Amino acid sequence: MPIEQLETIDDERLADYRHVLDPELLRRGEIFVAEGRLVVRTLLTQSRYRARSILLTGAALGGLADVIKPRLADTPVFVVPASAMEGLTGFNIHRGCLAIGERPERLNVREMLARLSRATRLVALERIGNADNIGGIFRNAAAFGADAVVIGPGCCDPLYRKAIRVSVGTALRVPFCYADDWLADLRALRSSGFTLAALTPSAEQDLEAGVSSLTPAARVVVLAGSEGDGLSAGTLAQADVALRISMAPSTDSLNVATAVGIALHRLFTATS
Repeated sequence: MPIEQLETIDDERLADYRHVLDPELLRRGEIFVAEGRLVVRTLLTQSRYRARSILLTGAALGGLADVIKPRLADTPVFVVPASAMEGLTGFNIHRGCLAIGERPERLNVREMLARLSRATRLVALERIGNADNIGGIFRNAAAFGADAVVIGPGCCDPLYRKAIRVSVGTALRVPFCYADDWLADLRALRSSGFTLAALTPSAEQDLEAGVSSLTPAARVVVLAGSEGDGLSAGTLAQADVALRISMAPSTDSLNVATAVGIALHRLFTATS
């Protein structure tokens, strides 16, 4: 199909883009928004998600022509003036490029385990509501070889546009699933051979010692909790081991995305 040149975003075919600022409406419509050239490129070339359409300026089209042109047969592409893009997200962070992606089927933990039977490194998150932290965790998961992320109760949607943007598109590449029954799903992970390693500053055992005690073939779930309270008491009770990251005495905790990154890096280097 041809690239459509439009003067405004009032065209009915662009209705999805007029809901960019309403994440709940997007979720109910089973779609998500990818914003920025790098993220849209990832959506088109490295993700398992289908792009429903692409909206961009002429300049952005020039920068993405190599990945857009091969998809013109089945993906509508709309080009609008830069002025028409203003106000869609509130900030000019999209660099003149947005895409609507179709949400995947919702996987639970057992379904994910069946699909990723050889997984050895997982991240499981409880009550992490900040999109920046969710995005950062997915970026770290991609960098250090985590096989998937388990989204537990109270977590931000990993396909919220800011989470995708902060993840630099890795939220579109790293598999994830949802824990419909958090504590029961943690027990299911243990039954599948995973060691549940909880990150908490109150732990007696240091991360280095904990990782050193694992065999190279060990299957590990890194558990991380909310930015304020950390992991709940119920989750800590389920953990096989609680680990802390050593830091200067004047600092009581780390940003949760940073903590997950350090833990995954240590696991990654221990088994590489």
